[in-house]
Order: sequence, then structure tokens, then C-alpha cells
Amino acid sequence: MTALATTFPGSYRAADVSFLLKPLPLQGFVNVAAKEYLIQSGQRHYSEMLSPEALPSARYLSIFRQACDANMARMAADCLALAALIVERRSGPVTLVSLARAGTPVGVVLNRLLPAVFRRASRHYSVSIIRDRGIDQVALDHILAQGHAPESIVFIDGWTGKGVISGELASAVAGYNARHGTAIDGGLYVLSDLAGTAACAASCDDYLIPSSILNATVSGLISRSILNEAIGPGDFHGCVYYQQFQAHDQSQAFADDLAGQAMALAALPRKAAAPSHKENAAAVSRAYMLAALQQHGVKDANMVKPGIGEATRVLLRRTPRLLIVRDRQAPEVAHLALLAQEKNVPMVVDRALPYHAVSLIRSALDG
Repeated sequence: MTALATTFPGSYRAADVSFLLKPLPLQGFVNVAAKEYLIQSGQRHYSEMLSPEALPSARYLSIFRQACDANMARMAADCLALAALIVERRSGPVTLVSLARAGTPVGVVLNRLLPAVFRRASRHYSVSIIRDRGIDQVALDHILAQGHAPESIVFIDGWTGKGVISGELASAVAGYNARHGTAIDGGLYVLSDLAGTAACAASCDDYLIPSSILNATVSGLISRSILNEAIGPGDFHGCVYYQQFQAHDQSQAFADDLAGQAMALAALPRKAAAPSHKENAAAVSRAYMLAALQQHGVKDANMVKPGIGEATRVLLRRTPRLLIVRDRQAPEVAHLALLAQEKNVPMVVDRALPYHAVSLIRSALDG
């Protein structure tokens, strides 16, 4: 650990989160089509490049607010259940380590609930994990250097799609433990475990988690994490901080609303929290992926993104080939239908779909 690595709260309050990320200049952006070609051709890893983010349209923001109205109570209840499950599995102070960005809003709320509802001290860090590159080792070093017990660490994310990140996390943490003689639990704790690969989840349902449909403006104004030549050996993984979006930021208000609803639920009588049954979710995920690859002629499983959260990421950040929905009229897919319309992405209905939505990424190498 060197003095190069510094922490900051993004657009959240300092007590809510410490981002263990290195802010990088607003430069070197790659357009989406060029980025997709470089990724799919194997010339560059996705983490080495970033496409610029745009602010959501007024129409899209209206759909985000509708999603909050419809599903914030469900998300709050799942945050409360996940906090209770963490308390059952950890003794003493809890060190929340959310995976930036999707895990960050969840980590912020858990960091409020643990001391206020469960009288359990907590601290929240948000760190980078990258497929095929692992978790940020410098960030883990920093967390342990602050005096947190390895056994107190709990990794947090919003949801699982195919389970790639939960597998990446388990493998990376196992390697870290072997090298450092630590006993960090590499299991992932999520609100919704579609893949059945999380260590603990509040549910396995594919429901519309409102924070999943925005980018930086609901995640502390932070970009997706970056790992390229700008990151030195003593640096955290990088990010862009979109300070220019500050007037449009939803992050703090969203977290305050979500935490407030969870606190209100905590004051009511409730059943003991029970972890989700992930075996069925895992079986459904495996069966769907096998069928989807064959049906759509896809050779690379990374091109298939199941579930609302992952489908949204494709439409916001990648080059979509197709949007598949179970019910075109379902409010859960209204934002996806709008994005597909805006980007001229074909949308088809599959009544047998086990998820609300699936996105396919278009091959950049054909033709």
C-alpha cells in the first residue's frame, strides 16, 4: 500500500461510503462501437476503455421515478432482510465492501441499517472488481490496513445475472487469502440472486431494482471501474467522477429514501429473514443459457445478459442486438422498451422467458 491510494465519497456523504478508486481525467473516451470491436476482437479488455455517459432523457427519468414508486418498498424490504442475514452470519463490527457500482447504493443503505436497527457497528467501502482481472488487491490491502478484521468483511452487490462476478470474487479472494494468510469470506451478498451463485440473497426474483436503470447519477457520480496503463502498482483501480452531472444527481436522495423506507419497515413486526433458495435459480439459469445459446446462434455466453439489471446495462453501455421480454406491457420493462426504441434495437416477446428481460449483444466482428 502506498500513499498514491486515497479514498473519497463520490457524491455521497463521507459517513456513507469510501470509494477505493482512483479518479482519472475526463479524457481518452472510446465510442461504444469502437469499444465493442476492440473487446470482441480480443485487442483490448473491456476494463481498459470507457465510453462517455450521457444524462438520461426527461422521459427516461420519468420511468425511473415510476420504478421507484412501484418497487422502492420491495427493495427496502430486501435491504432490511439482507442486513438481518448479515447479522446472523457475522459477529462484532461489520465491514461492508460493495462492488462498484451496482453494489454501492445497497452498501450505503446496509451501512445505515446495521447500526440503527441491529446495533451493529459497520463501515462501508466500495471497490472495483473486473471480470478476468479479479478484485482490486490494493483496495483489500487498504481495508485491512485500517484495522478491520478479515472475518468482518462482507461483499455486497445488487444482483447476479449469470454468476460471473460471484465466481470471479470467490476465486480472487481465495487467491488473496492464500497469499496473505487471511480468512476473508469470498461469498457475495445480494438483493436478487438470479444465477443462484451468491452466498446469501434476499430473493431470487427478477424484479425491477430501481437503481439498476441509471448509471452514475444513482451511484455517487462514479463511472464503471477502469484498469489500464493509468493505474500504477500502488493505485486503486480507476474511475471517472462525473462532477458535471452534479445538478442531476439522484444518488444521495435515492439512498436517503431507500434507507428511510427500510427503517420504517424495521419498526413493524416482521418474520425472521430467510435466505433465498438458490438451487432452483441455478438450475433455471443453466437451462436458459444452454437454450439461449442454441436458439440465437450465440457461441460466447458473455453475449447473453439475462435479467432486468443486466439487460439494462447492455442497452445503456453496449451495442445491443436484440431485447427479449416476457411481457411487452409489464411495467418492469418500460425503461427497456424506451431504450430499445431510442436505439433502434429490435424487441421480441417470449412468453416462456424465465426472466422479465434478456439482452443479446451484437457481434462487432460480423461482416
